[in-house]
Amino acid sequence: MNQEARWLLEEKYDGTESEAFRADLERLKTGTPLAYLIGSVPFLNCTIHLDSHPLIPRSETEFWTERAIETIKKYPAQGMVRVLDLCAGSGAVGVAVAHAIPLAQVTFGEIETEHLATIAKNLEAHNIPCTRYQVFASDLFENIGGTFDFILTNPPYIDPILDRTETSVKAHEPHSALYGGTDGMELIKRIIIQAPEYLTQNGQLWIEHEPEQVSAITALAKENDFSCVTHNDQYNTARYSVLTRTTLE
Repeated sequence: MNQEARWLLEEKYDGTESEAFRADLERLKTGTPLAYLIGSVPFLNCTIHLDSHPLIPRSETEFWTERAIETIKKYPAQGMVRVLDLCAGSGAVGVAVAHAIPLAQVTFGEIETEHLATIAKNLEAHNIPCTRYQVFASDLFENIGGTFDFILTNPPYIDPILDRTETSVKAHEPHSALYGGTDGMELIKRIIIQAPEYLTQNGQLWIEHEPEQVSAITALAKENDFSCVTHNDQYNTARYSVLTRTTLE
């Protein structure tokens, strides 16, 4: 039995083999992601449920979310810090923020309506009071109101031509959460252009992306009155950029 099969047995079936386990084992062998079979995945200090099969949160996303949380904790806000998890999927990023920071007011925006119940389940599972969050079906900022101190986003950014996506990911995870159009930049460009309207003075936009997109993101940031600093992930790959508003309101 390989490691994934052992995890499946322990996490979902408490170590007891059964017909259901053997059926899941066959699905695992044909490429169904382990996280979907178990039904959840650990993310920072949270357990993120995946009932609607959103994009499975990656360790790279976990890495920069932890650093965003460290930054948000130091933010000199009076009262609540307003955070937007854009392209939220399972809600992993925003749930981790809300769980770690009691003074965070988190809004979730997700275009695929089937994922909204999953986001709500993850919030409820971590005892986040309903007074501290809002969940919207929204094409980027379409149905989002107000301004935020932080916008955190892991948008679809894979370049369909470059396409490093593994076969099992293509077969089982939502393409709409993976591919970002021409050069993988279509949604990233829209976000950077529209974000200033939704950020407070000195507010920050955190974006996950491909290393090949750094130059384009840096240029877009400058064109839209942001400063931009790109950071490496735990694998020493340029993986996320922090854009900060540089103009006065």
